[in-house]
Amino acid sequence: MLTELTDLIKGYLPEADFSILEKAYNFAKTAHAGQSRASGEDFFSHCVEVAKILASIKLDIPTLSAALLHDILEDTTVTEAELKKEFGDEIASMVEGVTKIGSYHFSDPEEAHAENWRKMLLAVTKDIRVILIKLADRIHNLKTIKYLPAEKQKDIASESLNLYAPFAQRLGIYKWKNEIEDLSFEVLEPEEYKILFEKISISKENNAQNIDLWKKLITEKLEGSGINFRLSARPKNLYGIYKKMQRQNKSFEEIQDVIGLRLITDSVANCYGLLGLINTYFSPIPGSFTDYVSLPKMNMYQSLHTSIIGPGNITAEIQIRTEEMHRRAEYGIAAHWRYKEKGEIQQTGSQVTEDVENKLNWLRQVLEWQQDLKDSKEFLATFKAECEFEQVFVFTPKGKVIKLPSGATPIDFAYAIHSDIGDHCFGAKVGNKIVPLNYELKSGEICEILVKKSVKPTEHWLEMAITANARSKIRKYLREEQK
Repeated sequence: MLTELTDLIKGYLPEADFSILEKAYNFAKTAHAGQSRASGEDFFSHCVEVAKILASIKLDIPTLSAALLHDILEDTTVTEAELKKEFGDEIASMVEGVTKIGSYHFSDPEEAHAENWRKMLLAVTKDIRVILIKLADRIHNLKTIKYLPAEKQKDIASESLNLYAPFAQRLGIYKWKNEIEDLSFEVLEPEEYKILFEKISISKENNAQNIDLWKKLITEKLEGSGINFRLSARPKNLYGIYKKMQRQNKSFEEIQDVIGLRLITDSVANCYGLLGLINTYFSPIPGSFTDYVSLPKMNMYQSLHTSIIGPGNITAEIQIRTEEMHRRAEYGIAAHWRYKEKGEIQQTGSQVTEDVENKLNWLRQVLEWQQDLKDSKEFLATFKAECEFEQVFVFTPKGKVIKLPSGATPIDFAYAIHSDIGDHCFGAKVGNKIVPLNYELKSGEICEILVKKSVKPTEHWLEMAITANARSKIRKYLREEQK
């Protein structure tokens, strides 16, 4: 098992020193000796599989060592002091961050669940690699979930779909987000999963022919343009197709853009150049274009999205991006531990890039907003809302763009501008029409907040606001009023 792991790492770290990794491997193997998983497999095999999942996204040796040790504090007699003595602060701190709070501290299981997430988020703000280990751990647990009792399977899959998948998306790791969604979907909706899986399998040959046709058509049209590009096809995840069917109230047969194509080039200017050529040679589907290059998603995701119609009315969704944007879309925050500018592995600490800092700042803000939340259900609901990635772009009358999660209201918009505007808003104008404070804002709308000094936040506002920022500021105002 160790050779398999080191061979994977040599593929991207050929000169790595494996001494600490080998030490972690042997230490964890000894500590977990005699322990078995529900499948009957040796428990330590799980630790190795988690490390391999992390190696697949090219993470550093300390992270992989912590992955091998990630269950050691929870499931063996090894103490934190021993771990620090053997492996130093960096690795020990990651393992401590991943370790769960024992539920015996709390009488209510839901409170224990919420506190576990609070503790993990605190650890993540110190070192983002904690959540990468946790996500890899969850992916392997989902892959081997069939050996657990049915109720336990559903609990784990539900938490994975509602918290882990959105969190992976919030950190920009779409590869893992898709995997977590599909594995959870199979457990929670087995019949729907099976039907959809079979339909996709049947249509695979047809889709393969369509993909080949699209590649041929696009390559022929773009080759003489002088723009460097490479074209690839991507399978859409099952859960994504299932959600689209539900959202649009359509059958699988009616969902047309199950083919996803990517055009990857070397500069932002060439992204727009390729888009212009695609729109010249093919018919774009009205309303399908979204520019996430000039307006990136909140998780730093960037791409131009459009859907086009080809011969025989076949359709395809195209994403156009640079190599850097592609790397970030595949691996999200994990990408920042892979390369420096010259392709070397990036270290943590003072060299963490601005993107990583932005993601950490978002988490720090979430924790700050939620410090005074006593209700566990509300903590988890608010955290989930903050991870939600269907988002809207709403404009102020002066043209400033405010990014908000889908479902956001004028109250969320007002507090996103300034807390004084939020505290005294009594209504809003959208498209010159007065709308109520619980109106759901849509992308592209211009929203003007109406303020009056005599207006003050009320408890009712908490039912209308969905962002942690707005809810936190409303609560702060109410607390100060009570004092």
